[in-house]
Amino acid sequence: MCQKSGFNGLFTEFAESVFLLYYIKAYVFMCMLILIKTFMAMGNKYELKDNDLLLEDSLNKTYVFRVKDLPENEKPREKLISRGPESMTTGELMAVLLNVGTKKEEVLTMSSRIIREYGEKSIAFEKSPKKISQELDIPINKACQIVACFELGRKFFQNNNGKPATIRTAKQAYEYLKDMGNLSKEHLRGIYFNSHYKIIRDEVISVGSLTANIVHPREVFRPAIEYNAAALIIAHNHPSGSSKPTQSDIEITKQLIESGKIIGIELLDHLVIGKNKFSCVPIK
Repeated sequence: MCQKSGFNGLFTEFAESVFLLYYIKAYVFMCMLILIKTFMAMGNKYELKDNDLLLEDSLNKTYVFRVKDLPENEKPREKLISRGPESMTTGELMAVLLNVGTKKEEVLTMSSRIIREYGEKSIAFEKSPKKISQELDIPINKACQIVACFELGRKFFQNNNGKPATIRTAKQAYEYLKDMGNLSKEHLRGIYFNSHYKIIRDEVISVGSLTANIVHPREVFRPAIEYNAAALIIAHNHPSGSSKPTQSDIEITKQLIESGKIIGIELLDHLVIGKNKFSCVPIK
C-alpha cells in the first residue's frame, strides 16, 4: 500500500510539472504574438478607404459625376430627349457627341476637360483631328467626331446664307475672342480676313508658352495663303490673367509685321487677352 501511495504521489507531481511547463510555454507564445503584432502595427502606414471624402482647398472646384451615377433624367442623352438641346451645357452636348469615354477617363470628365483646355471657339474652328488628338490626349476617332460635327455645322450655316462675322476694331476682336481669357494653357490664335474685313478662317496656331523662337511666321501665314486672306489678327492669352504684353510678345509682333510686308498680307493687330480684359501689342 505504501509503495502504491508513493508511486501515485510521484505521478501526480510529474503530471503537475508537465502541465505547468506547457502552461508557461503557451503564455510565452502568446506574449510573443502580442509583441509581433505591436511592432507590425508601428510600421503600418495610414491608408484611406475608398469611401473617404477628400476635400481640396479650391472652393471653386467642379465635381464631375460619372454618367451612371446621375439620376436618369440628368444623363446627357436622356436630358437631350426630354428637355431639348437648349437646356444643356456645352460639356453635356459634347458628351452626347462623344457617346462614351475611355478606360482612363469617363465621358463627362473628358468633355469638360476638352472645353476647358481648348476653349469653345477654338475647338469649333480646329480642322485637324491629329492636332486635337495630340494636344488633348484623346483617341483619334473622338477627335474626328469633333471635327466632323463642327464642319457639318459650318456647311449648314453657309448653305443657309449665314453671314460671317465682321471685325473692324480691337474691341470687336476682343468680344469675338474673350473666351480665351478662361483657358488654362496659353493659346496662339489667328483670325484671317478677306478684303471686306469678314472672317474667312479662325485657327489655333499653337498651344503652349510663346517665344520668338517657337512662333514661326510660316505657321502664322500658312492659313492666310491657303485661304487667300488679305489680312489677319493674332491673339494669345495669359493664363495668369494679366493682359500686359511681354518683351517676347513685342518681338514676335515685330517679326510677323516684317514677314507680312514681304508677302503682302497685313497684320492688323496682336491682342493679349487676360481675365476679363485685353491689350494690344504696339505694331507701329
